[in-house]
Amino acid sequence: MTPAGAADTAAPQANITFADFGLDPLIQKAVSEQGYSIPTPIQAQAIPHVLAGRDLMGAAQTGTGKTAAFVLPIIQKILPHASSSASPARHPIRALVLTPTRELAVQVSENAANYSRHTDLRAAVVYGGVDMKEQVAILRNGVEILIATPGRLLDHLGSKVANLSQVEILVLDEADRMLDMGFLPDLQRIINLIPAQRQTLLFSATFSPEIKKLAQSYLRTPVTVEVARQNAAADTVKQVVHMVSSADKQNAIVKVLESRTRQGLSRQCIIFTNSRLGCARLSRALERDGIKAGAIHGDKSQGERTLTLDAFKSGAIEALVATDVAARGLDIPDMPLVINHELPYSAEDFIHRTGRTGRAGSKGDAIALVDGSEKRLLDDIEKLMKRKLEVQPLPDIDIPSSGAPSSRAPSRRVPTSRTNSATSAPAKASDPFFYMPYEPSAITQTTTDTTKPVDKKVGIVSAKPAVGALLGGFKKK
Repeated sequence: MTPAGAADTAAPQANITFADFGLDPLIQKAVSEQGYSIPTPIQAQAIPHVLAGRDLMGAAQTGTGKTAAFVLPIIQKILPHASSSASPARHPIRALVLTPTRELAVQVSENAANYSRHTDLRAAVVYGGVDMKEQVAILRNGVEILIATPGRLLDHLGSKVANLSQVEILVLDEADRMLDMGFLPDLQRIINLIPAQRQTLLFSATFSPEIKKLAQSYLRTPVTVEVARQNAAADTVKQVVHMVSSADKQNAIVKVLESRTRQGLSRQCIIFTNSRLGCARLSRALERDGIKAGAIHGDKSQGERTLTLDAFKSGAIEALVATDVAARGLDIPDMPLVINHELPYSAEDFIHRTGRTGRAGSKGDAIALVDGSEKRLLDDIEKLMKRKLEVQPLPDIDIPSSGAPSSRAPSRRVPTSRTNSATSAPAKASDPFFYMPYEPSAITQTTTDTTKPVDKKVGIVSAKPAVGALLGGFKKK
């Protein structure tokens, strides 16, 4: 057992499986149905501590399966309370998961639904931006596992629809954002309604020293599990910086996507901006450039977000332009590319944006378009990551004055100082866009089948969920 407050960084046994955790056969059956048998490092190290009843801070890179690291042991721990009774009194809230965004709440709820599907446990998700009536009906029927965003949960608590007096396990997902001063007042109000004798779990990709100190007030003799160097994107992500003036960034995106097309690579990407207005404008501008684009930001209703995400997943949209509302928890399998149209003001948010690619062992590319005025933000990011990001030239692609991608053969101009007819490399190698994005991952993976309807007892009303819910483990051969 790791001493209280100590970091558990030892690598798990290579041959450990989900069966080794002593999970109930009903849970193991659900895990197996999703095609997984081998846990990721964060799961292998965190699950035993959670099952043992320890408070925990779990730090791991994005896309490594943190959600399942707490969902699976929660189901195991409250399974003895499962009841087939229709009485709401037999289904009090026993586990509460708080998330900062609607999209992350949906993803966690999908995990909870899929891995409790063979039990009598009920799960539900509540978040803002939609009518409360349907959520009220679900809560009144009783649920054991509740996933919520803080504001909407407080609405239900104020209406006396939800009761937290029997909560045994509290989870703060993306805890660094949850403990940010913007969420702290709501969070404190909620925690005051939960029994002091509870188990508390904090999971995130980034924990600053200040956040760690703040978190200690909510935890009792916690174990800290760190499976990789903190504040870093996954090693499977290739990161590149292109120095581009703000006025040329839209054209730079077109060049990047045109170059990927000519290399036979997917153009699908998530493009991050800092403002809602800028997000909408960039999406419309890319559409005029012949790129199928859609926008997702805080001014969009939940229905609009869902439709846009569904179109992106189906391939009807190539470029999803988003604010940081999509930087955390959005889980789209095998996302090949993330582009930072603007650097975020918070270096931690850069880690989360980058984490939308290179998930669950797959490989991906992350490109940052940096104007000279953003140099300070880039310095902050490199300081946090403890590494320098490689600066490379844009693809040498000619774009017509209309802005539409050129259909003719790509230009292969080489900088003058490097041009030598006697020694020049083949055309492909001489392209100034000389970094080669990763090839598709050799690791075969299976995602949750989001087309399957969820049991009515689960309480998640979404015939077509907006995002995938990956367990995050590696598939059986």
